[in-house]
Amino acid sequence: MHLSPSKVAVIGGGNGARAFAGHLALKGAQVRLGSSLPGELNGIAAAGGVTLEGAVTGFGPVEVTGDDFARALEGAALILVVVPAFAHRDIARALAPHLVDGQTVILNPGRTGGALEFAHVLKAAGCRAQVHLAETQTLLYACRAVGASGVSVKGVKHAVTLAAFPAAGTPAVLAALEPYFTEFKPAPTVLDTSLMNIGAVFHPATVLLNAGRVEAGEDFEFYRDGMTPAVTAVLERIDAERVAVAQSLGARVLTAKEWLAAVYDARGATLHEALLSNSAYHEIKAPTSLKVRYLLEDLPTGLVPIASLGAVAGVPTPVCRAVVELGNAALGADFWHSGRTAENLGLSGLDRAGLRTYLETGRKGS
Repeated sequence: MHLSPSKVAVIGGGNGARAFAGHLALKGAQVRLGSSLPGELNGIAAAGGVTLEGAVTGFGPVEVTGDDFARALEGAALILVVVPAFAHRDIARALAPHLVDGQTVILNPGRTGGALEFAHVLKAAGCRAQVHLAETQTLLYACRAVGASGVSVKGVKHAVTLAAFPAAGTPAVLAALEPYFTEFKPAPTVLDTSLMNIGAVFHPATVLLNAGRVEAGEDFEFYRDGMTPAVTAVLERIDAERVAVAQSLGARVLTAKEWLAAVYDARGATLHEALLSNSAYHEIKAPTSLKVRYLLEDLPTGLVPIASLGAVAGVPTPVCRAVVELGNAALGADFWHSGRTAENLGLSGLDRAGLRTYLETGRKGS
């Protein structure tokens, strides 16, 4: 099959997928938009595209393919997967029969272990296509859906790190993106992107330690009111465990406090002070249910893989594990079974040296 750089498939239907699809169309790409929930694309199909407002403005014509992934991927050199991380596994299975040699698949973002899980599922599904697979550290856009076919782009990040799995493929992925985006910057391996999952640090523990207020439907600000000094002390312990795992495995990451300063210029002597100083977090309301992505996504695709990688590295992660157990109890779930453990990421039996080889080459053993 001939692949065209001008043909791009965007998989997803939410805020980020709309932003990518519309923006790429404005940049001249022939965009096909597919989703495993085809009904969420009805408005875009009726409108013939996506209307963007804010930092990016205009109307981007888009072909909606619904859940016809064969059509969505046909001839597309570039495939952007823009769905919640807990959906990556199902999307990998859905795309596996339709991928062909030479295509580039990018998870936007991967959260923790996204590309590793995607590769593991593709292999288990019998996919033999030689594709370039990568993940980003975060979503390129700050955006919100507007109506049935629009998106408000609050901002476009100036720099977002990206890594391929295996790492040798990163230059090819950046080259595939270059006609449309120069904001993506290379990271050494997917551990460097995966272990910069700040949402896993901030979200689950804050929800669970405010569970009474959340379930009572109390109106409070998530970051300013929910992250009290005691709650933030727990977040600092989680962050310290994340950083220790990263350092033991040779990944380069920022602390949560350093990240706030780098991304938002929010500073303080403590993490609590830095959070309070961040104007971008002002007026963000807390959820009113425990069935939110802060738990359903950030536990299985955030804290579970951080703790599991800690086991590979020989680094204790008692607070990360405790928060996962609280989430299991509160939700009646088993995120150790459904989440991104070393086994579910295809890392069983690897030590630190073996993991580094696998990340860099995609090969296990000598």
